[in-house]
Amino acid sequence: MALTKITNDLLDLGSDTSALGLPKGTTAQRPSNPVEGTLRHNSEINETKLETFDGTDWRKINKIGGTSGVDYLIIAGGGGGGANAGAGGGAGGYRNSYNNETSGGGSSSEESLLLESGTTYTIVIGAGGVIGERNPGVYNRPSGGPGNNSSFSNIISIGGGYGAVGGDTAEPGGPGGSGGGGASYASFGGSTAHPGGLGTTGQGFNGGNSNSNGSTNISAAGGGGAGSAGESSVGSYSGYGGSSLNSSITGSSIARAAGGNAYQNYTSLNGSTPADQAGSSNSGSGGGQNANGGSGVVILRMPTSIYSGTTTGSPTVTTDGTDTILTYTSSGTYTA
Repeated sequence: MALTKITNDLLDLGSDTSALGLPKGTTAQRPSNPVEGTLRHNSEINETKLETFDGTDWRKINKIGGTSGVDYLIIAGGGGGGANAGAGGGAGGYRNSYNNETSGGGSSSEESLLLESGTTYTIVIGAGGVIGERNPGVYNRPSGGPGNNSSFSNIISIGGGYGAVGGDTAEPGGPGGSGGGGASYASFGGSTAHPGGLGTTGQGFNGGNSNSNGSTNISAAGGGGAGSAGESSVGSYSGYGGSSLNSSITGSSIARAAGGNAYQNYTSLNGSTPADQAGSSNSGSGGGQNANGGSGVVILRMPTSIYSGTTTGSPTVTTDGTDTILTYTSSGTYTA
């Protein structure tokens, strides 16, 4: 390809009919000391687009050939808390691409999703997990139910793990977006410590661990949150749920996806929130002991100039500056 310099500030590519090849590679292969105006092609899956360095950060060139870039916050349903003085449920998985905000589990912000003009994308809102039903006449109570997944297109947040049941069937917490807390009860075979459920990488933290306290007291742990792990029990002191994360994707900072609190038979290790508090609707928070998890939410943010106005599921539509925000509290679709 012939390059002809026409003036001091213009480079003419001439009449060549081939293409201009740009440097390409993964996010990890970006140059270590780029200068403002650097242009390259990001080759990672779901990241294949042009990006430029503005002197401080790498910015995606989000609208090329009929595609548009949309930011998202996707939170799954929180896990239900364990019955019979059990453990807290884990928060639903938390995935965020907006404005370099943190995703769950201490992960970096994700990249915006490129949408094809005219294509319809499905949004699913996960329900919160429910508490287990009591079995009359016996000590055995089922663990809380796991939360349900939320999704936007092919981006899936995993439902929160269930909180372990207390009493004679004390057990580990369930895995999920964030893990549910473990429980033990020495007088009913609970002399063995039980771990919390594992969180999902990039979405949430582990649930707290119970311990064998060698007494007849219940020992239960908090569910994991998007912002931190669930609190493990110490002696006869049970644990509180892991912390939430704040996002300003709607234009104001809102905390979501906290872990549920374990049964508090003694003064808690941290905080003063009631142990049996249910997760709030559309927060993705885990349920406290014997309480339901909160349902999930999907929030999309895009430049108003590319907003199509074509939706189902009745999302709440708001604006912030030059952007339009869609908040889905029930399942639906968006057509780009």
